[in-house]
Order: sequence, then structure tokens, then C-alpha cells
Amino acid sequence: MQATKPVRGKEKTELVRRAGLVAWVCLVIVYFVWGSTYLAIRIGVETMPPLLMAAARNLIAGIILFPVALRRARRWPTRAEWAGTAVVGVLLLVANGVVGLGEKSVPSGMAALLVATVPLWLLGIDAGLNHARLGLAPLGGLLLGLTGVALLSGLGGGHVSVTGALTILGAAFMWALGTIMARRGTLPASPALASGMEMLIGGAALLTLSGTTGEFSSLHLGQISARSWWALAYLTVIGSIVAFSAYGIAVRTLPTATVATYAYVNPVIAVLLGALILGEHLTTSMIAGGVLIVGAVVLVVRRSPPSH
Repeated sequence: MQATKPVRGKEKTELVRRAGLVAWVCLVIVYFVWGSTYLAIRIGVETMPPLLMAAARNLIAGIILFPVALRRARRWPTRAEWAGTAVVGVLLLVANGVVGLGEKSVPSGMAALLVATVPLWLLGIDAGLNHARLGLAPLGGLLLGLTGVALLSGLGGGHVSVTGALTILGAAFMWALGTIMARRGTLPASPALASGMEMLIGGAALLTLSGTTGEFSSLHLGQISARSWWALAYLTVIGSIVAFSAYGIAVRTLPTATVATYAYVNPVIAVLLGALILGEHLTTSMIAGGVLIVGAVVLVVRRSPPSH
């Protein structure tokens, strides 16, 4: 029996390393895919009602993901797990839909910059609920990242809707709160199952909001452009099924400050895609801001405390 202990210990260490590697791969997916979704949302809401588009995106993704994950889990979720995923799903996915609502009057790149406030909301809520303390390096990284965001703010160039900006800031707060609740709530052990449940519940909440705000009456299928349909397809498969599931894995495994860095990388991706696809002009301040944001990511990631 004693001879097997080192082997079991080695196997356990190897499993921990693999889990950590998977979590990092998932975070990289979130970095790049969610950076591109701002552009896709902007294209989608050109001819689709924003809340209804978000509802369709998440309901379709949930209908696809939930039965597959349920078959692998081989058990029906408990009431506590349904309750936990309901809270997280409503907060995260309604926030996602609200971003689309804000992008009706705010450029996609500027929306990404506003959502970059998520780390401040995230770490502030985490400190309040979990009595977590920030070290000097993570705090310095967050401040450096905000400086980069300030330099990038020239992207908006002209008048930006105050209502649209406040709407997106409110969505950033909701997303941060949902992220914290994902750590505290009772969720299924399977991240894929949890994601599928959250998408179904969050999509249903978005559908209800869409109906109460009168979006159904403004929907005309014949007036929806082909590129808006393609944007919806991309958001459903890549943005929801792939990236949202990846986020669920990362947020359970990596430290809060580490996961929060995705909100600094996403604006960089959004700005680059705007320049490459929409022909937006890149200025020196934008490039400098991008460099500062990447530096902030490195500082926060390397100095973050272990996951608790």
C-alpha cells in the first residue's frame, strides 16, 4: 500500500497541471473570441432588435449544449444547481444582451473599452463579499490597464451617447456580479452542463425582457440583412457555446484577478478588428494604449495570488 502513495501523488499532481493548462487555454479563447464579439454584435443589431438577438443566440446555444452535457453528466441537476445557475445565467447573459442594447448608439470598439471596467467592478465586489485583499502588483496592473484604456478612448472620436455608455457600464457591473456568484453559488460539477443551463435560463429572461420592451413588434424578418444573420450564427456557436463554456472553466480554476484580465485584452482585439475590417484609423495613442494594456495583463497574471 505504501508503495502506491508516490504514484497516486504523482497522478494527482499531473491532473492538477492538466486542469491548470486547460484553464489557461480556455482563458486565451475568451481573450480572442470575446474581443471579436463586439464587432459581431454591432453588425447584428444593425437590423435585429438587440435583446431579441441575444435571446435567440443564447436559447439556441443552450438547446444545443444542454442535452449533450446532460448525457455526459448522466444525472439531472438538483434544485440547488438550477437555482445557482439561474442567478448566474440571468446576471451574465442579460448583461450580455444589455451590451447589444448599448451598441445601438455606441461604436463596438468604445463598447469594448467601457466593458474594460469589469476588473474594477469584479475586484471591488470580490473584496466586499470575500474580504479579499489586493496586493500592490495587481492593483498597479489594474491602474496601468485603465491608463491604457484612457489612451484608447480616442477611438470613439465624436459624440458618444451618454445613455448608451451608462447602459454598457451597468452591464459591466452585472457581468462582474455574475462572475462572483459563479464562484459562490451551487453549480453542477460539469462546466458544460452549467453553461447550458445558464444559457437556457438567461435566454428565457432575455426573451421576456424583449417582449416587455416591445421588440417583437419591431421585428421584421424580411428586413434582416444577410450579414446580421451571419453575425447571429457566429455569436451563437463561437461566442456562446465555445467561449462561454471556456469562461466557465477559467472562472472556476484561475484567480479572480487573472480572469479579470480578459477585459483588458478584449478592447485590443476589438480595436484591431475595427481597423482591419471596418477601416478604422489607428493612432499613436491607440497603439500606446494597447501596449499598456498588454503590460497590465502580464503584471496582473504574474503577481496574482493562488486561486482559493
